[in-house]
Amino acid sequence: MSTILACTDGSPLYAASVYDHAAWAAQRLAMPVHVLHMLEPVDPPMVADMSGTIGINTSADLLAELVTFAETQGRVALSRGREILAAALRRLKDDGIESAAIEQRHGSLVDSVEHFERDAELLVIGKRGEHADFAKGHLGSNLERVIRSCHRPVLVASRGFVPIERFLVAFDGGNSAKKAINYIAENPLLKGIPAHLIAVSLDRKELGAEVEAARAKVAGAGFDVTAELLDGEPETVIADAVKRLNINLLVMGAYGHSRIRQFILGSTTTTLVRTVTIPVLMFR
Repeated sequence: MSTILACTDGSPLYAASVYDHAAWAAQRLAMPVHVLHMLEPVDPPMVADMSGTIGINTSADLLAELVTFAETQGRVALSRGREILAAALRRLKDDGIESAAIEQRHGSLVDSVEHFERDAELLVIGKRGEHADFAKGHLGSNLERVIRSCHRPVLVASRGFVPIERFLVAFDGGNSAKKAINYIAENPLLKGIPAHLIAVSLDRKELGAEVEAARAKVAGAGFDVTAELLDGEPETVIADAVKRLNINLLVMGAYGHSRIRQFILGSTTTTLVRTVTIPVLMFR
């Protein structure tokens, strides 16, 4: 049976929101929640060869202490992980999820996504992790890599959950955006929620027909949907529309251009996820 995979690192600002968004999706899709906490590998202590300076015995003692310290860190991380998962169960129960699977694994989340997504309908992850630099607006260190490697839809949780009463689709005519349109039309996750579709392009003739086809497909699935084709910088136009239309969820394709182009021009995906204050549902 497919699940909602909620990835958590126990971030005090995002963990609860991840569970709330996962519970919302689970109830909409009638699926169970699977909470995953990864114990990321810790580099072993490195000690320079200082035996000639502080003596062989002293150097050996120092290395032994560092190894002991690393082992203690591992035990603390394991214990903290159990507390994180217990807190997840409590929050999910408060959200109306009576039972959920919890799992703690050693390894990197990015390297493990391919294995865990096989049984997942949707992956939920926080916008920023426990150690994010909020002063600089950095995203979580794992977020972009997870999105790039995941073949399932990824719901990036905002800092706090707000009921989803209307959503916006940022449509650029690309394959990932069309995948999002197909998912909306065929999947019950967003059924009954008013939709707004926005495309940003200087070439209205080229994209206009695709926008209308996307709108028609969503409308044909029973949605109340409107569409706009606008000019301007995509990041600015879409962010402004989110505020103007009081949108609760942004839906978009992820990383539609090559890495080289993104390096030169920047990524609309990264900019929007970083700047909007609402959850973002992404398709690759």
